[in-house]
Amino acid sequence: MPIDFQLSASEDGIRKHAAAFAAGPLKDIKKVYSAEKDEQQFQSLKPFYADATAGGMIKGLIGPHIGGAGGSLTEATIFVEDMYAVDPSASLTIFSTGLGLTPLNLVGKEEHKEFLEPFLNGKGAPLASLVFSEPGGVANFLEKGAPGLNTTATLEGDEWVLNGEKMWATNFACWDFEGADLQCVVCRDPSVTSDDPADAIMILLVSRADIERNEKGAFKTLKHVPTAGHPACSGPHIKYTNLRVPSKNVLCPSGQGVSVVSGAFDCSAVLVGAMSVSVMRAAFEAALAFAKADNRRGAESLLSRQAFADILSGIKMKAEASRALTWKAAHTLENGPGDYAARLTEAINAVGITAYSTEQPFGVLLNTAIVLPIFDGGNVGIRRRHMQELMASDSYDPWASSFGPSKA
Repeated sequence: MPIDFQLSASEDGIRKHAAAFAAGPLKDIKKVYSAEKDEQQFQSLKPFYADATAGGMIKGLIGPHIGGAGGSLTEATIFVEDMYAVDPSASLTIFSTGLGLTPLNLVGKEEHKEFLEPFLNGKGAPLASLVFSEPGGVANFLEKGAPGLNTTATLEGDEWVLNGEKMWATNFACWDFEGADLQCVVCRDPSVTSDDPADAIMILLVSRADIERNEKGAFKTLKHVPTAGHPACSGPHIKYTNLRVPSKNVLCPSGQGVSVVSGAFDCSAVLVGAMSVSVMRAAFEAALAFAKADNRRGAESLLSRQAFADILSGIKMKAEASRALTWKAAHTLENGPGDYAARLTEAINAVGITAYSTEQPFGVLLNTAIVLPIFDGGNVGIRRRHMQELMASDSYDPWASSFGPSKA
């Protein structure tokens, strides 16, 4: 495997496009949503999101095989890092539409293209969401003998009837909280009697048009959930009550849903790694600027102090190492056998008490970083369980992702 950290022409083009958008519409978006309160912060992003759509950014979240303009997963990590470093909240709204479309990227067929049209035409501000988490948590939803997911889909004639409650899925209530343009709803078919919950898990596609064909209240937003970070994101508590969708809306039938959900979260886990690099990058840049501009009443700038410079060097090294690991994970997931990491605390220690001021970005960055280990239904936990399964396998080859299979 050739080791080359020089960006390809395509990768460099993605980086420049993301950097230009970050330096343009994204740079001052916080001023827009910070002027609003609670869920109105999310709603205030709609014009910004529409600009991203018109610029082809949403179409770029969809693979070419189903009509989109998307690139590789490595390119996606480059895109995510440049965007998330400037404004996590607004960026995450775009990325979450990408997650919402990932099941279609993985298993979408010709008959599913009608659901993608709003995301391909460059018009409006279409939102998609992968609707998975539930109010009671989903960490053990595949445990044998357990009840599984609360949200169910029952076949009645030529329609599936959806009932249950969901929570935390970014974008799934849409701008008006009446339902996203497209929801990939992970649910359970109660007619499946197997003691293995995975056999009953399916994915239903729910469009905004489907919701509007139903009686009022079939999709209902129950509560908006305030969060410590990402204040302009929306993932409320919602309820489906006898929401009917055509039988053709099945993306993954019973027994096939788990692998697609896992695949979607495997991809997004790599992007969460890129987000962690973004946070480290933003923290480093802010600490570096502070170190050059402040002397804490001394004769020289803080950067001239060895202890301070050592702390910044450590942050920089961890950011570089984490980026390399993220790129490797992206490349391996797509091209070969198969941490995201880092702490913001060191940057806070370097700046000292001034970091506690709301005029400095470190408190916001810390609130942003808090959620990264638990994204996607328990990101770190899910990755560790996957690693546990791999290590337990008789065919486990610990260094295959670096050097290839040890046995021919």
